[in-house]
Amino acid sequence: MALLRVLAVALAVSLMAGELWRSWGTDRQLVFVVDDMIIGVLLLAGAWAMTRDTVMRRALFCAAWGFSAGLSYSSFFGKLVAPAEVDSGNWNLSVLTVLVGLAFVTSVVGMVASIAIPTRSAPIESATCDGLSTQ
Repeated sequence: MALLRVLAVALAVSLMAGELWRSWGTDRQLVFVVDDMIIGVLLLAGAWAMTRDTVMRRALFCAAWGFSAGLSYSSFFGKLVAPAEVDSGNWNLSVLTVLVGLAFVTSVVGMVASIAIPTRSAPIESATCDGLSTQ
């Protein structure tokens, strides 16, 4: 899990820095800048939270990877399908497309790994409202 946390931090920082570079000095709409910042913050929060592996913290980490995969999917395939409509800002469009594609693949791998890697904490025990066993 430590490697996955490092990967999350690396992706978060690169997405946030790359988006700042892409948008610096251009007239890009703020809404298209903020999405990468949200991904970055979620990935950083998830990586930090996973210092202790609990169900809630694992859920945050998985959600951060899933959010990143979902947003980078539309960004990547949007650049492939309609490159003429892309505002690449300060990046060369080909370089930007490759980098977003790498971010998408990394996000999918991170999402699958964060779900598939076994937890270190004790398994969740089933409970009922009245505290009696259902067996």
